[in-house]
Amino acid sequence: MNIALILQMAADTMPDRIGLVCDGKRWSYGELFTAAKGAAELFVNNGCQHAALLDESSEAAPIALFGAALAGIPYVPLNYRLADADLGKLLDRIKPAYVIGDVERTERLSQGHSCNTRKAFVEAALAAGETASGEEREGEGIAAQIFTSGTTGTPKAALLRHANLMGYILGTVEFMSADEEDAQLVCVPPYHIAGISTLLSNFYAMRRIVMLPAFEPQAWLTLAAEENATNAFLVPTMLARIIDRMGEGAALQLSNLRAIAYGGGRMPPELIEKVLGLLPDTNFTNAYGLTETSSTIALLGPDDHRQAFNSDDPKVRARLGSVGKPLPTIELEIRDEDGQVLPAGEAGEIYVRGEQVSGEYREKSALDADGWFPTRDAGYLDEAGYLFLSGRADDVIVRGGENISPGEIEDVLATHPAIADSAAVGIPSVEWGEAVGVAIALRPGH
Repeated sequence: MNIALILQMAADTMPDRIGLVCDGKRWSYGELFTAAKGAAELFVNNGCQHAALLDESSEAAPIALFGAALAGIPYVPLNYRLADADLGKLLDRIKPAYVIGDVERTERLSQGHSCNTRKAFVEAALAAGETASGEEREGEGIAAQIFTSGTTGTPKAALLRHANLMGYILGTVEFMSADEEDAQLVCVPPYHIAGISTLLSNFYAMRRIVMLPAFEPQAWLTLAAEENATNAFLVPTMLARIIDRMGEGAALQLSNLRAIAYGGGRMPPELIEKVLGLLPDTNFTNAYGLTETSSTIALLGPDDHRQAFNSDDPKVRARLGSVGKPLPTIELEIRDEDGQVLPAGEAGEIYVRGEQVSGEYREKSALDADGWFPTRDAGYLDEAGYLFLSGRADDVIVRGGENISPGEIEDVLATHPAIADSAAVGIPSVEWGEAVGVAIALRPGH
């Protein structure tokens, strides 16, 4: 099942309904599907093997994503923030590609590609879409190729097949479940897995997507008010900056904001407690997932947030620092270094299995013989099945034989009024083998 079916269903059902707003322009589902069909024709006629996006979020992202799906080639969103040397290597690995966005940089760093600016690509896709058949071409079954490096090493090309992404969408989203006035404010970069999964899930629900190409807290607050955003997805750092801006006296006109999902990093318990107090009528969801799992594999839902926030039981309140329970479509285990499954309360490496789990790289597959994917994230399950993260499995600081979680240190530092952010790392020590080193960012005036 091809992911292009998601946009086609929306266009067939309500072609005139607005599906996307970006930089003041409104796109109907019908217009988006026409452009996607045209993009597919451009890719096929060009003979490229990848459709790459080197740009901020815009209408070009969904048009290229679904156009590549129809053309039967992988969509490759590239991190435009990379240094030239690193970006050039990635561009070399996807030759020949049709690159959309930064033409000057692409041509300077890597030869053998076809390039087009965002505006020129969108105009050409719309024009070609008027006569395009929308026929789905067969390919390798790969919908997206996302370069991910984890903490160290050469970036790996994670492959997400149509079956993986559709498995996630069909298992978590109901078609046309959103009302016409519902609007999802999106500010995550397109090269992040959340940038892709947000497009797919909201188009399938037929919820209007409002794009903020580059995040800035006041711009986010302004756009949320102007477009009457009802839903939003943020990484914890973004949420912290929005709350700080509100604390500085920014106008608060978020009465329509019913739900905020967050993920992509550790959420300090102190921050989510503060946010729950400031926005008591907003539903919060913590979504934990990885590129290799096609996004979310565990959720801490709104009811979980409220129960934990209002509880006097330390074990229940501690769940605000968890990422919730695995999705019904996901199997999850905690294993030790020998691969043995650990009981509740014992920390180890998180392994997952399910239809949405790819665990596949262009270089090789990371799945074991039984289809389990080692996430390289460390954590544990409590007695009620809530998943707690404690950092990357290879980030553990071993001080004098004692395992120390960097994330736990960072959570404690987050309670200090002078500290805006921190990172704990292991540093060499003659006495202890490893000692704890900390980098901190101070708040203004401290």
